[in-house]
Amino acid sequence: MFERKNRILLKELVKTDFKLRYQGSVIGYVWSILKPLLLFAVMYIVFVRFLRFGQDVPHFAVALLLGMVLWNFFTETTNLGMMSIVSRGDLLRKLSFPTEIIVISISINALINLVISFVIVFIFGLVNQVDVSSYAFFAPLLLIELFAFSLGVSFILASIYVKFRDIGPIWEVLLQVGMYMTPLIYPVTLVMNKDLFIAKLLMLNPMAQIIQDMRYLLTSPVNVTTWQLINNKPVVMIPYIIPFIVLIIGFKIFKKNSKRFAEII
Repeated sequence: MFERKNRILLKELVKTDFKLRYQGSVIGYVWSILKPLLLFAVMYIVFVRFLRFGQDVPHFAVALLLGMVLWNFFTETTNLGMMSIVSRGDLLRKLSFPTEIIVISISINALINLVISFVIVFIFGLVNQVDVSSYAFFAPLLLIELFAFSLGVSFILASIYVKFRDIGPIWEVLLQVGMYMTPLIYPVTLVMNKDLFIAKLLMLNPMAQIIQDMRYLLTSPVNVTTWQLINNKPVVMIPYIIPFIVLIIGFKIFKKNSKRFAEII
């Protein structure tokens, strides 16, 4: 996996995928910046200006943008990762290499877009004078957790998609459900005021934990985190452990099925 030829192939796949993504587009790479901004504009107008979500959370607009950027990374990685093996079927039939490189290259490409989007979040944060925590240096650890979770899910989806293409629309529905079960467009306090138990269940979702922890570190400590909401120490570790368990299980499932990918495709 980490041989020199495999590292070179991974690098070339990342470069090729990044170039092809915006090929034929009039404004090209600018879309990687405009996409999160346009989505943020719609969400901000509907949920912040009209529905008045997050009135009790300082800089909720920036927190909303930050959450969307993180969620978009998960969506992009899993959607493209799911179809990556099928779309690279010609390459699998011509070359012999660890097939997981294809899925990893997709994840790295999404990570590049995430870094670009983070620049936009940083600029918005400066303009709004957000209250960045002194523990902000923990943010990269949350990105590692997010990357591990997204990659693990991608491995599982890619393995299933090779045999069952119906998983595509099913995953699209699950992503929509997951988005509404994650405090992305609404603050956790909104759920806490209705039902504290439901709020605790929602925060056991790794994406909810990652987004809220990141908001706590980079926008305002008012954002409620999993470790603040759940007092039970063993239970509070669940969302932090799940991403790495999913990565290990996903990789094993992928490796077990990878030998037959070329002939099935």
